[in-house]
Amino acid sequence: MIKFLLQPPTPTPLGPAYNNFQVDSFKLMELLGPEKVDPADVKLIKDKLFGYSTFWVTKEEPFGDLGEGILFLGNLRGNREKVFAKLQSQLVELTVDKYNLFMVEEPNSDSPDPRGGPRVSFGLLRKEVSEPGPTTLWQYVIAFLLFLLTIGSSVELGIASQINRLPPEVVKYFTDPNAIEPPDMELLFPFVDSALPLAYGVLGVLLFHEVGHFVAAFPKKVKLSIPYFIPNITLGSFGAITQFKSILPDRTTKVDVSLAGPFAGAALSFSMFAVGLLLSSNPNATGDLVQVPSMLFQGSLLLGLISRATLGYAAMHAGTVSIHPLVIAGWCGLTTTAFNMLPVGCLDGGRAVQGAFGKNALIGFGLTTYTLLGLGVLGGPLSLPWGLYVLICQRTPEKPCLNDVTEVGTWRKALVSVAIFLVVLTLLPVWDELAEELGIGLVTTF
Repeated sequence: MIKFLLQPPTPTPLGPAYNNFQVDSFKLMELLGPEKVDPADVKLIKDKLFGYSTFWVTKEEPFGDLGEGILFLGNLRGNREKVFAKLQSQLVELTVDKYNLFMVEEPNSDSPDPRGGPRVSFGLLRKEVSEPGPTTLWQYVIAFLLFLLTIGSSVELGIASQINRLPPEVVKYFTDPNAIEPPDMELLFPFVDSALPLAYGVLGVLLFHEVGHFVAAFPKKVKLSIPYFIPNITLGSFGAITQFKSILPDRTTKVDVSLAGPFAGAALSFSMFAVGLLLSSNPNATGDLVQVPSMLFQGSLLLGLISRATLGYAAMHAGTVSIHPLVIAGWCGLTTTAFNMLPVGCLDGGRAVQGAFGKNALIGFGLTTYTLLGLGVLGGPLSLPWGLYVLICQRTPEKPCLNDVTEVGTWRKALVSVAIFLVVLTLLPVWDELAEELGIGLVTTF
């Protein structure tokens, strides 16, 4: 027994430095990892698919997150879109429905393609590796529970909006940062009915947002996951996480599907915001109005200016402002939409920027966004929780499209640029000096 324990490790094909346990670990990792491309298929594809009339292969490299695919590098011999379409159809004939072919920019390329644009390479991955898996039962359960919590946070926002009518102990819970113990729930029951319209508005914006994504995705045969709503007391919700459940065909599709949700949600939110401001200035609607601190309008430069122009100097330059609940619903919807349009990670804004300007541009936009959130320049008091949420849940950029090279049109780039500009104006708080100059809130009382 002692002799057995003291004997040296058995030499292996991986070298004498590895013992049997380490070798078994390597084998287990290879077994459990994603299935790699069959070397016989690589040879067949290289010989039959590529050639002097399409793409002349000069080198092969690993491709994919874990190197489970093959990247063919070489020289393009024709129009990239026509060559890619031809290669895709021929790949189906050769391997039936076994692989996905990606056209991507050649990594570390020193020069552009002689025909114009970046040099391209072609990546090969197994379909079961490259395509997202189906939604599981547990994911449906989690999505349902999150939706219930979002309903609760939306109703709580509706109750908090009636702060001038609530009992003192409830007001203390909502306004005192040191208040930990929640008030007696029975005190809140009389205010639930009046909180529902605001909650319906917040939930309506969320549903409009998701419907926008699905309407844009359906004609392009893009599959989406169920939305995972993120509850938040301040805004009712931080929006939802919606994943792509199929590979996007091109960057144009990525931009269209990404923008459709925020544009739909913003359209409904701004409609409620505008109608609410008009009702707030109507003398016949005073019974439906709620009192909110005027300093809340300093949370957004764009929305504060619109409110100031509609309600007037006298109404805004006061300690409190009487507004219709629709203003709050619209404000929260526009703020949530703006947060989700920030150009970072796989947020809608990140996907849109990645599709319109490329992954390198997204890296630059992302670093700038994280810096502005960290400094509190964007989003005010919500910058820290939102930044943490993005870092934990949404920081990874979206995976490449099948055709990840062909650029989108000029008008789509302009649309994304305008959207990002409006996002900055929406999330940029009004500093005290400017607020006093514009008459947005009575700064001297705080």
